Amino acid sequence: MSTVLEKFLRYVKIPTQSAQGAETVPSAPGQMTLAKLLGRELEAMGMADVRVDEHAYVTATLPANTDKKIPVIAFNAHLDTALEVTDENVTPRLVENYDGGHIVLNDEKGVVLSPEVFPDLLKYRGETLVVTDGTTLLGADDKAGIAEIMTALEYMTSHPEFIHGTVKVVFSPDEEIGHGARLLDLEKFGADFAYTVDGGAVGEISYETFNAAKARVLIRGRSVHPGKSKNKMVNSILLGMEL
Repeated sequence: MSTVLEKFLRYVKIPTQSAQGAETVPSAPGQMTLAKLLGRELEAMGMADVRVDEHAYVTATLPANTDKKIPVIAFNAHLDTALEVTDENVTPRLVENYDGGHIVLNDEKGVVLSPEVFPDLLKYRGETLVVTDGTTLLGADDKAGIAEIMTALEYMTSHPEFIHGTVKVVFSPDEEIGHGARLLDLEKFGADFAYTVDGGAVGEISYETFNAAKARVLIRGRSVHPGKSKNKMVNSILLGMEL
């Protein structure tokens, strides 16, 4: 059984950056590459109903090993990475027994992780950190979540003494561009509760979420010659501000 770190280091080397404005799902082919790899690994560990669909949604089921009535829970993580910096040619590096000081990611480019700028670093003194060479994303959002879920499933499938209800898993594409759940059939998926395993502090649980939507609004003003426009001209920009 491979460790969560070993899995993570493998997954981050697969470029899966989503592409804003793409008309396909997934928006970039690397997400399908990772999806197929995860599908093979889920099958190898004995998961049931493993499916990788044409949009790179990976779903699988771990059947219950108890007759107790337990809600069906699901775990989700997304395949894609953010758009701000490339995730091509990721070179992860371990910083073991972190001492609380500056971490030089790239001396030539002057890229440094500083606890003065990122004070949360100090919470991880003595831990092993995974960093990049300063030229790419790491991709922990959300390949860390993927590695954690895969490791948990591997543990449960290899330890039948660990009692559990039915567990579902879904790895979804294009979360970073707002399409993560767009093509997921929730009724067919069949979970009572679901947990997204994403970035955050160790042990942190967010029990509320937000909804976001967008709308395209056309506001029509009224153009009148300025010499006769008093109480007649309508400024569409001002109307938009009121809206």
